[in-house]
Amino acid sequence: MLLGKALARTDVPAKSTGAARYASDIRMPGMVFATIRKNPSPGAGLTGFDATAAMAIAGVLDVLALDGGVAAVATSTWAALQALESTTFDWAAPETPVTDDLLAADLRAALEATPDSTPKDVGKAEAADFTADYSVPHLAHATMEPMSAAALLQDGRLQIWAGTQFPTMARTVAATAAGVEEEAVDLRTEFMGGGFGRRSEMDFIRQAALLAGEIPGTPVSLLWSREEDTAQDMYRPAAMARVRASLKDGLVDHFDLSTASASIIESMAGRLGFPAMGSDATIVQGAGEQPYGFPNYRVTGHRATGRVPVGFWRSVGASQNRFFHDCAMDELAHLAGDDPLLFRMRQLTHGPSIAVLAEVADLSGWTQRTPGRAKGVAFSMSFGVPVAEVVEVEDTPQGIRLTGAWIVADVGIALDPGIIEAQLTGAMIYGLSAAMTGEVTFADGVPRQATFWDFDPLRMRQCPPIFVKVLESGDPIRGVGEPGTPPAAPALANAIFALTGMRHRSLPLNRLVTFV
Repeated sequence: MLLGKALARTDVPAKSTGAARYASDIRMPGMVFATIRKNPSPGAGLTGFDATAAMAIAGVLDVLALDGGVAAVATSTWAALQALESTTFDWAAPETPVTDDLLAADLRAALEATPDSTPKDVGKAEAADFTADYSVPHLAHATMEPMSAAALLQDGRLQIWAGTQFPTMARTVAATAAGVEEEAVDLRTEFMGGGFGRRSEMDFIRQAALLAGEIPGTPVSLLWSREEDTAQDMYRPAAMARVRASLKDGLVDHFDLSTASASIIESMAGRLGFPAMGSDATIVQGAGEQPYGFPNYRVTGHRATGRVPVGFWRSVGASQNRFFHDCAMDELAHLAGDDPLLFRMRQLTHGPSIAVLAEVADLSGWTQRTPGRAKGVAFSMSFGVPVAEVVEVEDTPQGIRLTGAWIVADVGIALDPGIIEAQLTGAMIYGLSAAMTGEVTFADGVPRQATFWDFDPLRMRQCPPIFVKVLESGDPIRGVGEPGTPPAAPALANAIFALTGMRHRSLPLNRLVTFV
């Protein structure tokens, strides 16, 4: 029997040694190399450009208008990148330049407006003993491999190589861009150098097909610069929430969460030319499905103005809503004078959810205290998977250091515990990166962040030892790619409170905390 056992993945040797082939690795005889630059202001276009200096660079073959921007084609990617550095652009000004203040005002206005959806409405609204506002910023996907694809249009047929999360839509988009029938498109799905939702988008697929149409018979490799990848991302939406709650006999009697963000579905549908109909469930994802038995429990989602293109980011709406919901639960536990972990367990009505908290308490040594250190806990039900996480932090003269992390998840049936552990570990690291340093901010209509020096991921020296335990309640099999991310941010924020007594209701945490 192989099911239920950790098996060696066949792709690990190639990915570890550099032998694995990604879209940016495709090489063919006579291939040319391209990159593209578009207006960094969301929604604004191009009115003109001057590529005189670019065309004088050795190896540059052409600089042309493409997909609302400018593409350079050369005999090497480096020459193409240098060509765009030497090109002058006349970018159109946006109608309303995006700024952080404008985006925050949009979210505040949305919270006061009619809800887009009300996924939970139990009992009645009551006067609140506790009120708190929370917020998170836009986030980039920052995949290790920037957007890339290769394409060849020859004899009326299009071949395209890309790492894509949506190959059926990619084939359709590529056919339209190249002006051929969909049956004439041969799409080869390559390894993705990181997906996280970004490679469900079609922009880089369309651009590769457009380039192939410009130079039929010649294979072309398209690779974005890291700066273009950040500037043209479809970000995780910024979001804001307000929690109103009250306690009775040491337990939550009334919990009212209002959460606001731009609509991912509306934004993505607009890019694909589809209408966005009805409410957007991603706005409230991870908020309304928590198995707490509060007598009075209400969750409302509020749609904010979509000024910035937004898209699916690992764990989607649960990434922000679990921060809002679970940090509020931690604050309420403190007000009740209760242990934060037991406080959650006492009010959950779902056996596997109670079990993951009990198990993470044992795994992390929750009741054991080390001088100068403190632990924080978070619980999340997302994508049908209950997950409990504990993070331990230490106060050092240089700043806050993460000293340990523990994850317990119930996946129903574990087909390969090794892959599950790897997915949960990676998902937690992704969530910790966002919690500690991740943000995309806007000034004068353009994003301030450009690459890894100002959209800073978790460094290896900062990553704590992570311990994972997988439970199996026997329920139907559920996915594990997403659920490890949502509890990471609240677990860390709750740990910092336990250590310092300071509550942080906004992310990223490095605005007020130094991490080492």
